Amino acid sequence: MGAVADDGRPGRVDLAPPERLARTVAAWEGEAGRQWLAQLPEQVAGYLERWRLTPERVFAAGGQISMIVLVRAEDGSPAVLKVGMVNRETSQEHAALAHWDGRGAVRLLQADAERGALLLERLQADVSLRSLAEARAMLEAEAVLQRLWVPPAAGHPFTSVAEYTDHLAGTLRERRDRDWAEDARPLIDEALALRDELLASAPEEFLLHGDYHHGNVLAGERMAWLAIDPKPLVGERAYDLAWLARDRLSTLAAQPGSRSAARRRITKLASALDVDAERLRGWALFRSVEAGVWSLSVGDREPGELLLEFAGWL
Repeated sequence: MGAVADDGRPGRVDLAPPERLARTVAAWEGEAGRQWLAQLPEQVAGYLERWRLTPERVFAAGGQISMIVLVRAEDGSPAVLKVGMVNRETSQEHAALAHWDGRGAVRLLQADAERGALLLERLQADVSLRSLAEARAMLEAEAVLQRLWVPPAAGHPFTSVAEYTDHLAGTLRERRDRDWAEDARPLIDEALALRDELLASAPEEFLLHGDYHHGNVLAGERMAWLAIDPKPLVGERAYDLAWLARDRLSTLAAQPGSRSAARRRITKLASALDVDAERLRGWALFRSVEAGVWSLSVGDREPGELLLEFAGWL
């Protein structure tokens, strides 16, 4: 498949999966992931031909379960081809992007949702909110969220927070009894109890991004900042803020008074976006414990322990 070389002559783009993608998919998805990786170059090449796209380069630092190719459409306009594994988290990404229709999020141009292929508007892939100082990044992130949080359409296909976290809670209960989780059991018990309390009084229903953090907000042309890579759910806004509350966690942990700083961040985010601070604290604790225990379960001890430490501060 052709590209344009530096000297203006037609070149070629290597469609082999980037090392980061190959490593994470194989580690997280096992044999199914390795099979998907094996057929990925052919699948990507098929979409380049079918949608009449000219590849420029594979974005090596792209998704953990998706391949990102910078392309040109038939009319020469820049775009991005994203081909990813379809699972319960990613299966409705196209539907959320279509619902937002570019309001606060990257615009969807074309999709084959069943096979996880999306054609998206081109953003500045190397410039996320992580390029800004934390205070400015938080302000920009809040502004984008206010555009994303809209009511879902009638008859929408999205999973609810209750349904999604029911699965997470079941897995968390199973992992609680593993030997390696012994030290985390008090936090796990608190997280599970908090989830039950929060769902017993869920106050609202919005379309949520589901995986919202500084790295998933990129610089754009038609708008300064746009969200990418949603794992959409329907539920309360406090759930969506939980990942933002623990953003840049390693930096937060390295500063003096980390516990107080984490609690201040919860309070400031809740106030800025008119969300109940205690509900945000609860969801931040639950999501951090669940993610931390998952990291421990796959052998990633350092990030797992850091997430559990953050949950302990809350």
